[in-house]
Amino acid sequence: MKFFTLLSTVGLLWLSGCASTGVSSSSKPSRYPDAADPVVYGSASPDRTTPSSEASQKGSNNDALAPIQANEARSQAVAPLSAPTDLWERIRRGFAMPDLESDLVHDREQWYVTRPDYIFRMTERSRKYLFHIVEELERRNMPTELALLPFIESAFNPQALSSAKASGIWQFMPKTGKQYDLKQNVFRDDRRDVLASTRAALDYLQRLHGMFGDWQLALASYNWGEGSVGRAIAKNQRAGLGVRYTDLNMPMETRFYVPKLQAVKNIVAQPASFSTKLPLIGNHPYFDSVTISRDIDVALAAKLAEVPLDDFKALNPSLSRPVILAAGTPQILLPWDNATLFQRNLDAYTGTRLASWMVWVAPTTLKPAEAAKRAGMSEAEFRSVNNIPPRMTIRAGSSLLVSRPAHIEKDVTEYMADNGQMSLAPDVVPKRVVKKGGKTSPLVASKGKGSGKGNMSMRLSSKQAKHSPAKPGKSKPVQLTKR
Repeated sequence: MKFFTLLSTVGLLWLSGCASTGVSSSSKPSRYPDAADPVVYGSASPDRTTPSSEASQKGSNNDALAPIQANEARSQAVAPLSAPTDLWERIRRGFAMPDLESDLVHDREQWYVTRPDYIFRMTERSRKYLFHIVEELERRNMPTELALLPFIESAFNPQALSSAKASGIWQFMPKTGKQYDLKQNVFRDDRRDVLASTRAALDYLQRLHGMFGDWQLALASYNWGEGSVGRAIAKNQRAGLGVRYTDLNMPMETRFYVPKLQAVKNIVAQPASFSTKLPLIGNHPYFDSVTISRDIDVALAAKLAEVPLDDFKALNPSLSRPVILAAGTPQILLPWDNATLFQRNLDAYTGTRLASWMVWVAPTTLKPAEAAKRAGMSEAEFRSVNNIPPRMTIRAGSSLLVSRPAHIEKDVTEYMADNGQMSLAPDVVPKRVVKKGGKTSPLVASKGKGSGKGNMSMRLSSKQAKHSPAKPGKSKPVQLTKR
């Protein structure tokens, strides 16, 4: 009898232990896979990408403590914190960079808190993209402060374009974007694509951190360039000076760069201390990725998804034309609840065609009016759909969108979707010279301002235009000179 009593007691204890450490799968909403998973936040070092090797350096005198330490670690691992419902709290828990204390940080804090409307606008824009960025950072074991970097770069505006031609929420320059496989052609610009640009930005930041071993220097390099930061470090080393971020001689923009991020971090960490209220952003996906297999008009895709056109474009900002070419853009982003709706409406669609546009390559240099006539379009529509400004000529080999005839069912090829380019040149404008008697005659065809290398206009030199005779009865011949 005692044996059965003991066995029952052991069984109850075992069941109690299971109940205390188990996680019910029914508590996880099926709509948001992984969003409500328990997240284990250990006592990570300030730099989470370079784990400590302290344990491997301990001597044999500490061996006796190993079982106790192992039990403590195991107890921490099985007692996870509950997943936050607020994405801001999830970001706070992942902060892992050393804080920067300086007057520039306090200056930027004041700049932001005195502009509550600006904070509200950029945080509202961020709600579409922030969850995805945080997910990617955690997957790579990177500090979640980096999710705030687009606030500094672009205020989370995917259409942001700097005077230096940097584009997207991560502000990639054209050359750097190409180095990280961000396609840039006449049909799309992946520097604005949410998924592609985030992948490229985190790849780049990881590479910079690997080069310098310091997140502040990595951020300075992201803004100023790794070559510039490397030269500044080498210069300080030669002079026997420090080589931290605050020690380097940098341009003003880079000097303010990390303080700006630190200021936003401080506000997110303790918004009440700055009399700031952050909009609630739920800790769940905002969008879902949907595969498309056929070319489809942007307006039709938004209609089938039952999403306002502006919202559709905000989630798919890389598209620069009114059609989505499936061979180059095989997936689109839609609000989570609309992804299934889009597929259902697409399957039930009975229209004659999904895409009303196709690509035509200009066989020779053409004026837009002539190209429009060949395509069977009005010049105004042709210019609008291809973004051709006034007084420009289309060069041979340019890829142009034209109306798609009803009998053509074949979609645009992958090569064209990935490599289509358009080249324009200024219109040729004839210059005229006033002759004696008020008559005019064309002198030479001159290309407009900024027409590129090798374009030269011809004019009469002021001395030659006088026709001053060298000898009585004779005059020097008029010559044309290059400007």
